[in-house]
Amino acid sequence: GPSADCEARFLYKNSAISILNVHCGHWDKPKRIKYKSEMEGIQSKSNVVESLPEVGIAIFGLGRIGTIHLDNLRRNPRVNILYCVEESSERVNYVRNKWKLFEPETTFLKPSEQDKVFKDKRIDAVLICTPTFTHEEICLKSLESGKAVFCEKPLALDDDGIERCLEAAKKYKRPLLCAFNRRFDPGLRSVKDRIESGEIGQVQVIKTCSRDSPKPSVDYLKISGGIFHDCAVHDIDYICWILGEYPCSVSSFAHAHYDDIKELGDHDTVCIIMKFPSGKLATVDLSRCAVYGYDQRVEVFGNNGMLTCGEQRPTGVRCHNGKGATSVPIFFSFASRYQESYAIEMEHFLSVVQGLEECNVKGESILAVSKIASACEESVREGKVIPLKWDCQNGF
Repeated sequence: GPSADCEARFLYKNSAISILNVHCGHWDKPKRIKYKSEMEGIQSKSNVVESLPEVGIAIFGLGRIGTIHLDNLRRNPRVNILYCVEESSERVNYVRNKWKLFEPETTFLKPSEQDKVFKDKRIDAVLICTPTFTHEEICLKSLESGKAVFCEKPLALDDDGIERCLEAAKKYKRPLLCAFNRRFDPGLRSVKDRIESGEIGQVQVIKTCSRDSPKPSVDYLKISGGIFHDCAVHDIDYICWILGEYPCSVSSFAHAHYDDIKELGDHDTVCIIMKFPSGKLATVDLSRCAVYGYDQRVEVFGNNGMLTCGEQRPTGVRCHNGKGATSVPIFFSFASRYQESYAIEMEHFLSVVQGLEECNVKGESILAVSKIASACEESVREGKVIPLKWDCQNGF
């Protein structure tokens, strides 16, 4: 049987995506029964997936995140990539040659030709990986034409735009997933599961640290929507998702240490404090640039203990010698640190499109996170605590 303190990873049949991570201290009879049940469920789902038709996909945007999703989809037997929409001829040529995507199987379009996607009944789902200011229009047109939508955050430039997208998803009864990928990271997901199991008792404080690497380009920052809606939303979403509630007040402090970021009217360093109706407290430590790598940490403190999810590294090997102990550096950027979460996130979206799973990211939480980020911005401008009121604590 499995040995103590082991990690078992299982794969979907005919898929390179790991979908289950079992961390066990000891395997008693109940755990063996649960293990067997999980494996039977995986095999059953695998058989269902194989019997379903391929999902026709159109990808809008072939930048950093677009090519990450493209790479996962290209190796996925559930998918048929029918369209890629991109303005840059250089990017198109790079993608076409690297992933061997050629017509007539895959058609490359300019944004001015995007209506071909919406009119094509073979398209089941659209991925939106374009600049923020284009999200709402593509999202609405996709939903109106009966396509499921996977959209990088934020859905729109403001809360009104987000509400329009959510209403369209309800009206046309199509799935809409906003890409809060940290929910799908195995380590971060494990923290949530262990909190819910009662392992550390009643949660009192949660802290996150998120520091970018490398420092984003000015061209990207100009269209990013600002540090709160571009970066902080990931931490805000994760914290609310873990705690199962939204904050009743927020207080934020921010500063721009880099002149190019200051000239944009944005910030590169942020601290956020949130208080929740239950009395729980949360802090977010955010930076646009950490020279030592992509720094991502979580600490959750409860009355019976503490959970941490520390810096992730490509390998866990450490060298101990006369000079001390050394290990490999932490992951350099988001693409490598969250590689597994992006794959699992996309696998989940495909299952939602095929009717096998319910969407893990609810519309209520998408809008709530945007409102909280806006309140953080207001706190910085006004220099005060911003109270928040909610009609209900839904979306988890």
